[in-house]
Amino acid sequence: MTANNTLTFTTRTKELIDELKSVCASYGLGNDGNEFKIISQIFLYKFLNDRFAYEIKQLKPELKDAEDWEKQLAKIPKDEYDLLQFQMNVSTAFLRPHQLIGHLFQRQNEPDFAKLLDDTLIDIAANNNEIFAVKTEDGQKVQLFDRITEYVRSKRDGFAKALLNKLVIFNFENIMEEGFDFFSTIFEYLIKDYNSDAGGKYAEYYTPHAVSKIIANILVPEPVSNVTIYDPSAGSGTLLMNLAHAIGPDKCTVYSQDISQKSSNLLRLNLVLNKLVHSIENVIQGNTMTDPYHRKDGDLQKFDYIVSNPPFKLDFSDDVDTLKKKENKDRFFAGIPNVPKKDKDTMAIYTLFLQHIIHSLKEGNGKAAIVVPTGFITAKSSIDKKIRKYVVEHKMLAGVVSMPSNIFATTGTNVSIIFLDASNAKDVVLIDAANLGEKVKEGKNQKTVLSGEEEGKIINTFTRKDIVEDFSVVVSYNDIKAKNYSLSAGQYFEVKIKYEDISADEFNSKITEFKSELDSLFTKSDILRNDIQNNLKFLKYDI
Repeated sequence: MTANNTLTFTTRTKELIDELKSVCASYGLGNDGNEFKIISQIFLYKFLNDRFAYEIKQLKPELKDAEDWEKQLAKIPKDEYDLLQFQMNVSTAFLRPHQLIGHLFQRQNEPDFAKLLDDTLIDIAANNNEIFAVKTEDGQKVQLFDRITEYVRSKRDGFAKALLNKLVIFNFENIMEEGFDFFSTIFEYLIKDYNSDAGGKYAEYYTPHAVSKIIANILVPEPVSNVTIYDPSAGSGTLLMNLAHAIGPDKCTVYSQDISQKSSNLLRLNLVLNKLVHSIENVIQGNTMTDPYHRKDGDLQKFDYIVSNPPFKLDFSDDVDTLKKKENKDRFFAGIPNVPKKDKDTMAIYTLFLQHIIHSLKEGNGKAAIVVPTGFITAKSSIDKKIRKYVVEHKMLAGVVSMPSNIFATTGTNVSIIFLDASNAKDVVLIDAANLGEKVKEGKNQKTVLSGEEEGKIINTFTRKDIVEDFSVVVSYNDIKAKNYSLSAGQYFEVKIKYEDISADEFNSKITEFKSELDSLFTKSDILRNDIQNNLKFLKYDI
């Protein structure tokens, strides 16, 4: 497809999403807590419907030219139709003729149409449960669809018709071969109004594109295949999708865990859009810290690549006793963060995720990238320093990139990216990218946006281990030990003293100028001291 056609489909897809949101608003669901379920699930139904149509027409070319291909499909004998399921791509949801959008559209004037739409979605979910269900930490399966019209209190039939009428005028079949750039743009647009964790424990659902791109390109500088990638606080999976794209969706298997049901459902949608359906069975809804799910031979599974943008501060006080159990001693080798006496939600939970990631990294050649508050790279507190010391002593630190402020629009916390590499026995790259980027307004917040050239500068400098004045240094593990395990690039920059040749008269003139300024400051200080002393004389004690 040409660039112009891709742009046209991008625009039309965004318009479809806006129209679905408009329908929800018209039926009283604008900004409702359930709106995202309806939008994401009806959008997913449309995508799966068109994916099925695209696949079935490849198997049955005569359907492409049929005046009404859905009617022709319905005429296929049941035994023959059932066999088609085994010929289709295993990542494609298998639909029956009566479950197609076109068939429902023709029945929209029947009584209880909302129930018919809901029943259809539930049937599709049940029939494809083995492939598309997300699991909880205790093994329960979360199906693909809910009864979405039941979120509307009245006029459910009208609501169902309005949704379906938006779906029938759009077709995804022509963009099924589009790649990651197209679908990542669509996914970001789809969730942009729901990109916050309303009361949940884990952090943002969407990691900025620049951060995701930098991480993926640094972790995968050359082709790899048949690898595992993991995120213990996956959110909607932005980091995982960028990494999978860099590797190739057919060359990796995704594993994830997140405590939020909302984020797990969004991740499932992201996997469907990006040809990673084979990994949905590894999407787990659950608490990674207290109940890590992914295991192999009884022990926590080790992964080739791990990426994470974990929550920085969060109230995990109820879980402290569980975290301190004997079986977690090796995993949390640096200790459990203290629970503050006040503001328990300021508990430094990211240090737990860091330790979990280190413990879950494949020995010998595992690689990881973790977003942390920049304060971590120099903090003197025992846990932070113990973690830095551990990765240095075990020679598994590849480097650190300190990002510009406000790289996340929703937080002013400065962040850095810690890169781990179990095979990096030599030098470490430290980059200070704080001065890069352009400040822009995003809603009420200010955000820093990196240009493509700036992203490339960070990636190339890191992978080549270039030394750039006031930007990057390459240091040894011994250098880091000598600096008390500081990972801040600025502490390793060479201090340069600029010397200027001046005459004796110029020197004497500057000294006289400095002396005059100093005398003036001393005089002002004496005046201020006298004023304070005089005012103190008039102070009285009043009951």
